[in-house]
Amino acid sequence: MVTLKKLNQSSHPLKEYIHRLEAGESLLSDSLQNLQEVVGILHSYAFVLDAYSKNLLHIANNAFLEPFPLLKHMNGEATPNNLLRYAWDDRLNFEYAEYCAKTMFWHGGGSLDTYLNSLEFEQAAQEAILAKFESNLLFKSFHYLFRNFFPEQIRQLAYYSALGQFWRVMSDLFSELSQLYNRQEISSISQVTDYIQSGLTVAVKSPITYSVSIRGKLYKIIPKTAGLKFLQDVAVPYVETIFFRGTPFFGTTSYNAQARQIPQDLSEFAYGVLYADPLITGGAGIPPTLLMQDLRHFLPEYLHEVYMRSPRKEDNLRVQICRSFQKSMFCVATAAIKGLSPYPLDTKEPYQQQSNRKYLESWMDRFVASRLLNVQ
Repeated sequence: MVTLKKLNQSSHPLKEYIHRLEAGESLLSDSLQNLQEVVGILHSYAFVLDAYSKNLLHIANNAFLEPFPLLKHMNGEATPNNLLRYAWDDRLNFEYAEYCAKTMFWHGGGSLDTYLNSLEFEQAAQEAILAKFESNLLFKSFHYLFRNFFPEQIRQLAYYSALGQFWRVMSDLFSELSQLYNRQEISSISQVTDYIQSGLTVAVKSPITYSVSIRGKLYKIIPKTAGLKFLQDVAVPYVETIFFRGTPFFGTTSYNAQARQIPQDLSEFAYGVLYADPLITGGAGIPPTLLMQDLRHFLPEYLHEVYMRSPRKEDNLRVQICRSFQKSMFCVATAAIKGLSPYPLDTKEPYQQQSNRKYLESWMDRFVASRLLNVQ
C-alpha cells in the first residue's frame, strides 16, 4: 500500500508545487503584492474580454462568409467617431482575439474539433453555404470547384463563436472577483483560485452552440444535440492552446520545415503565455503585446500604484503588465488543475492520493520550462 510518507519522497524538480496543490494552495505564492497584481489585472482583463467576446460573436454571427468584412472590428457600428478612433489606432486590438481563435483552430483537439470534422457538421455547413450564396452564381460556382474552402471558413467561425462564449463567462467571473476584492471578501491567492474554480464548476455543463441567420432562417452550425460543453470542450482546449502551446511569433523563428526551428509535433509546442518572456514584440502572438496594450486602459488605481513603485515606473509598463498577467494565468491554471483532478486533492485514501500524485506530476512536467519560478 502506498503511504503519504512515500508519496512525499517525490523526486520531481517541482515537488514543492505539487505539495502546495495537495495542501489546497495555489501555484502562485501568497503575498499582498501578488494578490493586488492578480486581482487588478483580472479586473482589467474582464473589460478586455467583454469587448473581445462581443467582437468574436459579432464576426461569427454577422460576418458569416462575408468576402470582405472590412468593418468586422467595429461590431457593425461604423460611426464617424469609431472610424476616427480606428484610423488613429485608439481602439482595442481585436486582432489578438482572432489570433487566439485561429490558434485554437490550428491546434485542434478535443470534441469540438471532432464534431467540426464530422458528417453532421458537413451537412449543416453545406446547407448554410448554399443558402448564403443562393443568388450568387460566382461564389456558388467557386464552391462547386473548391468544395473544402467554405466549410473550412465555417470551422474557423465556429471557433470564433465558441471562444466568444467562453470569454463571455470568464469576463463576468473576473468582474465579480474584482468586486469581491473591493468589498474585502477576497484576501488571499488561495481564495482567488478557489473562486475561479467554483465559477468554472458552475459553468462546466453549459452548452456550446452556434447558429446563423440567413435571410430570416436559422441554420444550426453547432446544435445543442452535438453535446459540446463549456469546460471540457472549450475551456480545456483554450488552456492547452493559449497557456501552453501557442505559436512562435513571426520574425523570430522560422516556420520552414527544413530549418527545424520549431517542433514537428504540435503537442511539443511550448510557446504559450506561461512560457513567454515578457518582451515587447509588437505583435499578436506570444508574448501577447497587443493584449498588454489593451489591458493598460483599464488598470485599477491600486495596481497602477504597484507599478509606479518599480524602479522604471511606467517606462516598462507593458512588461510589468505581462508579468502580472502571467501570475493571474497561473492562478487560473491552478483552478483548472484542481477542477480536473481525478479525485479531491485533500483525499485521505492512499490509492486516490497516488492517482492524484501522478496527475499532478504530469502537469508539473509541463511547468518545468515555464515562468512559474520567475513570477513568484
